[in-house]
Amino acid sequence: MTSELGLEPRLPRHTGSFKFWFADQRWEWSDEVAALHGYRPGQVTPTTELLLAHKHPDDRDEVADTLEMVVSTGLPFSSRHRIIDTGGQMHHVLVVGDQLYDSDGIVVGTAGFYVDVTDTVAAERRETIDEELPELVAAREVIEQAKGALTATYGIDAEQAFAVLRWRSQETNTKVRVLAEKLIAGLAAYGGAETRTRTRFDHLLLTVHERP
Repeated sequence: MTSELGLEPRLPRHTGSFKFWFADQRWEWSDEVAALHGYRPGQVTPTTELLLAHKHPDDRDEVADTLEMVVSTGLPFSSRHRIIDTGGQMHHVLVVGDQLYDSDGIVVGTAGFYVDVTDTVAAERRETIDEELPELVAAREVIEQAKGALTATYGIDAEQAFAVLRWRSQETNTKVRVLAEKLIAGLAAYGGAETRTRTRFDHLLLTVHERP
């Protein structure tokens, strides 16, 4: 995953992106992530304190520990936790982040995405498979394998796993079928079960589109 994207990614529903720079503790989040927390675009400037304040009380310490680990090690990460938006509604979210580099190739932060896994939009997604991405029907087997890997690693359901694949497809301009094939090939190359440690899988998911 590069440090700066040339174009703002088109994100599927319930998915948004973020960046966090370690040195000045500066956050950026997409309009989708702002909305997930209950804010209008540009209404607030995200900070570590604000983000932690929105975490469910039972999850806050764990998220804070994860963030401290990321800052101290610079490693990729993933977190499954709950947030409370400004209206008091609880959302279950999956957050995955990879290393953010500067122009000299030095890790200066983390960047990744949020997925709201509270509910699913399976019917809408089935329509998009038929209307927008017909090639996915023929490639169902490899996509199902990739969805299975995401499901097993992150504890999400099949529809949510497909949302992650589709978002990565759109952000990297890579067909879902090709992305799924590369993900499965990457798992095989790293030895399957060993790769499904969180850190290695997180990195593979966010960089697999760069593999030849």
